[in-house]
Amino acid sequence: MRRLDPLGLAYLPVLPQRLDVGIGVVGAGFIVRDCHLVAYKDAGFRVVGLTSRTRSTAEEVAGLRGVPRVFDSLDAMLDDPEVEVVDIAVPPREQPNVIRRIVARPGKVRGILAQKPLAMSFPEACELVEACEGAGIRLQVNQNMRYDHSVRALKALLDRGDLGDPVLATIEMRAIPHWMPWAREERSLSTFVMSIHHLDTFRYWLGDPLRVLASTRPDPRTQFPHVDGINLTILEFATGARASAWDDVWSGPVREGAASDIGIRWRFEGTEGLALGTIGWPGWPERVPSTIDYTTIHEPGVWHRPRWSQAWFPDAFAGTMGGLLAALESGADPDISGRDNLKTIALCEAVYSAATEHRVVAFDEILDRSTKPHTGSTLL
Repeated sequence: MRRLDPLGLAYLPVLPQRLDVGIGVVGAGFIVRDCHLVAYKDAGFRVVGLTSRTRSTAEEVAGLRGVPRVFDSLDAMLDDPEVEVVDIAVPPREQPNVIRRIVARPGKVRGILAQKPLAMSFPEACELVEACEGAGIRLQVNQNMRYDHSVRALKALLDRGDLGDPVLATIEMRAIPHWMPWAREERSLSTFVMSIHHLDTFRYWLGDPLRVLASTRPDPRTQFPHVDGINLTILEFATGARASAWDDVWSGPVREGAASDIGIRWRFEGTEGLALGTIGWPGWPERVPSTIDYTTIHEPGVWHRPRWSQAWFPDAFAGTMGGLLAALESGADPDISGRDNLKTIALCEAVYSAATEHRVVAFDEILDRSTKPHTGSTLL
């Protein structure tokens, strides 16, 4: 059932009718502890158990969130007949081999929810999608900003045509991420970890771009070597629409003593209306709901300002798992399927290439790249 706010905007996910599908979770970091498991419990999903590299951490998280079992390994989890869906929440470098190990057990797992980024390169992401499709496993990618409530509310406005033809969309992020230790080891810092949220959101709102322009520079605060810190991106679409993201992970010398101006704001201009929004995530661990305000030429001078109690972190995480469970229930593709998400990975590649090679990159250039097999380390 579609759940609407008083203005008729479908800002909440469509959840499956069956809530008894057994979920096994791989990983026990903060995103599992404070987002996945909290959202799943609120939605009524059934988590059978979890596993992690460190059993003591897994036991602590299981006890805190009421998860009934802790598995010693991924293999032990896959041996449990109750586990039909695997939720993977491990570092990007480790995720591909977890997927490969699940695929190697044909007929066991029906669905996988993978973290974003699905992989740190387009060829490897292609390999993983094809492996899941070949094994008959439905692959959903946890691009959870699509389930931020203001992002979904705007999508509802666009689908209704309230704002007319798209003209310009912008996302301005002024926030200071906590880079996880694994980020030091990857080829990309911001593009595949932070910018990916905004790039995928632009695809959700506007479809696939034709061309990408981008510029990047290192973040002065981040001490380990990296190429892409502060990212500035422009996307050009065949409709004439343009989108731009300013992903500023420096945000001024706030931690060095200056006053703070932290936040994420978005703006969408159409031929018949204007929408303004905020994203509450920078307020984490406080639960800060995102917002949307919009006006159209059909009600001159009137601003609509719907509000809700839900927040991106943790509530949006019920949407991505719910999309996978609904797909298993209906036999359809998941709403953020691995196949669709290949284009988001390709867009990250295009942004990274445009910024580091100082050129305009055609989106099709990345999609046309041939796939190559990848290997990596094992986990669990």
